[in-house]
Amino acid sequence: MDTAPSAQPPSARQQTSTAPAAGNRRRVATTAALASAVEWYDYFVFGIAAALVLGDLYFPAGSPSAGVLASFATFAVGFLARPLGGIVAGHLGDKRGRKPMLVLALTLMGVATTGIGLLPTYDTIGVAAPILLVLLRVAQGVAVGAQWGGAMLLATEYAPEGKRGVYGSVVQLGVPIGVVTANTVFLLAGALTTDSAFAAWGWRVPFLVGLLVLALAWYIHTRVEETPAFREAERALAEREKTEQGSPLRTVLRGHLGTVLLAGGSFAVNTATFYILITGVLDYTTRELDMKKGPVLMVSLCVSLTQLVLIPAAAALSDRVGRIRIYAFGAAGIALWAVPLFLLIDTGSLLWLAVGTFVASCFLSIMYGPQAALFAELFTPEMRYTGASLGYQIAAVAGGGLAPFVMVLLLEATGTSMAVSGYIIGLSVIALLSIKVLAGRARSATAGDGPEAASPATSAS
Repeated sequence: MDTAPSAQPPSARQQTSTAPAAGNRRRVATTAALASAVEWYDYFVFGIAAALVLGDLYFPAGSPSAGVLASFATFAVGFLARPLGGIVAGHLGDKRGRKPMLVLALTLMGVATTGIGLLPTYDTIGVAAPILLVLLRVAQGVAVGAQWGGAMLLATEYAPEGKRGVYGSVVQLGVPIGVVTANTVFLLAGALTTDSAFAAWGWRVPFLVGLLVLALAWYIHTRVEETPAFREAERALAEREKTEQGSPLRTVLRGHLGTVLLAGGSFAVNTATFYILITGVLDYTTRELDMKKGPVLMVSLCVSLTQLVLIPAAAALSDRVGRIRIYAFGAAGIALWAVPLFLLIDTGSLLWLAVGTFVASCFLSIMYGPQAALFAELFTPEMRYTGASLGYQIAAVAGGGLAPFVMVLLLEATGTSMAVSGYIIGLSVIALLSIKVLAGRARSATAGDGPEAASPATSAS
């Protein structure tokens, strides 16, 4: 039977009996945050490059719009690959441990990102260039699909009582840190090179920084211990492996598919709006509104910095009042701000661009802060990596991967940015309906209406 998180504050019931030392908890949480940050940095540099240079360098035929569409389609391919990473790493992570899958994900991301930085262009090797670019982007997608669950569970399964939201949010901070770092490196590369030099080689520098991921992977492999929750679940896993129910993936798909789909539906608007803001808007403002890429990148960087405060604040509040309330408030805010957002962007003013994207970013942060803990609590430890990863990556495909591509198509077809606002509102409605169903299930579970009522998957923290 599907389970759902409670909208109530946490209790001690769901805490693991193993209590790691405070210093070890902090070290693991910091490591998980770094793993998330470097992984997302590598993932985001592709999105920025797709908006600025990849269309001309790897898809030169046709109109500028066609080149951007092809570039964004390659960007979307990475999202289509993310569920594969989530499925494989989730299955193995639930059976063999969180840490090995996180190390593997970081290694794959480092190799793929560095490969993109070294990849010859269409003018050099012809059609092989876009083909190899797509394959490397697929590898990035598999890596980030595998990474999120591992980093999130390292943090949340080490969390002390009543602080799972806060600990989960340190992994979520990897997203704004990745955005800030990616934008900063691109800004520096653009400032230190001429336009021709940037197009020739300057854009490659942010990708070559991906080599640092390999050092972090080695550190995690040698210095970080497996989570207490997984160690406790190993006994149950050993017994289940003796039966036909031994596969975490099979268990999730047979008994918890509804929860996975509801989780994905609840989060698609967040990831779609996020990628519209950091990638779609970058293309739209520079190509359609004739704004300079440097100042637009600076706005994106500054807005992302505010998330470093808002995400943990929202997560901490969710530890006190429950995940669902905070999560639903953020989703409703995104729906209400969708139209004002693009009315402000369309002014072509950097000030109003900053205001519009800042308010949107606030609502995204309110959702994103408690999301790691919320998704972790949907599933018991022996199937948590698989279930949480699937829900997250379904949202990534349905929302984030297609969002910049859909945005360009809507702008080309309608000639108005209000079509993009309508797209965001539609996803918001799906999110609110999904959240309502999850909240209803949580109330039933809390009232003891089913055998899952005592499960950690139904608790708020």
